[in-house]
Amino acid sequence: MKKVTINDIELVLSNPVDSTIEWIGQDEPLRQILACWLIVDNKDLPLTPRIIGYPGTGKTTLGMAAASQRGQDVYIMQCTSDTRPEDLLVTPVLSEKGKISYHASPLLSAAITGGIVILDEGNRMSEKSWASLAGLFDNRRMVESVVAGIVVTAHKEFRAAITMNEDSSTFEIPDYIMSRLQPGIELGFPSREDELKILSYNLPFTSRNVLDICVSFLQKAHGLDLPYSIRDGINAIRYTLKQRENNPDANIKGLFENSIKQILGKEALDLDSLAAKRKASGKQHPGMGLGDFFFPDNDDLNPDSPGIL
Repeated sequence: MKKVTINDIELVLSNPVDSTIEWIGQDEPLRQILACWLIVDNKDLPLTPRIIGYPGTGKTTLGMAAASQRGQDVYIMQCTSDTRPEDLLVTPVLSEKGKISYHASPLLSAAITGGIVILDEGNRMSEKSWASLAGLFDNRRMVESVVAGIVVTAHKEFRAAITMNEDSSTFEIPDYIMSRLQPGIELGFPSREDELKILSYNLPFTSRNVLDICVSFLQKAHGLDLPYSIRDGINAIRYTLKQRENNPDANIKGLFENSIKQILGKEALDLDSLAAKRKASGKQHPGMGLGDFFFPDNDDLNPDSPGIL
């Protein structure tokens, strides 16, 4: 374990994660993250982007791939509703001889060593925890650990990105924090070709037939704005292959449908009906243009009406 001493306090640093990962498809979000982390002048500072998208679309992988392209160590910190301010910085640990040692979090380790941290699912964290990081993500680039009694100024190469899910289990982040986490970079669902490449990359032992069945399912779900992702597809394929191992004579399409039923629920077998139910329940929110605030949808004067080119 690596250690550093700051203001006579010895800190045990976290280890970076293995970032040898390949990013497939959707080059624009990758370019945008790399642009955020550039410094264009001696007086310039890097930006801390939010990577936004449905769960399982590859937001963390995208951040890791961007960090890998810069050749820097990557640290990942999982955020939850139980994450306390000190969890983000320093944790005191009682050693064998009764002595307290101070362990730096992945976030603080990245700030000290000049690595890149990805705060995963950042909008599951409370405002109190976010408040402790305000100084780190503005022009001060410093953070204070009350437990260890130290103030850390971030290394000049320190970079960060925050992944955020679009679901109902997250918190709304206050504006004064959001103003430090800009810009927002949206990661959508991949194209059919990219989805096939991603599944092949993650499951190279899978036949083309199974991959095609899964891609067709996911692409239809994407087209209906249903939140089923690559991660769901990978799990469905894995379970399909395991079932076939136990029952080699079973129909592969039937096994895949059984996987979908057990992993995503029975309703996922009829995507059209599920999409209609979601739309009727108001869970589907179509995008609104400026004209939608002033004109009804069927008004010819509405510039955002589908009938207006």
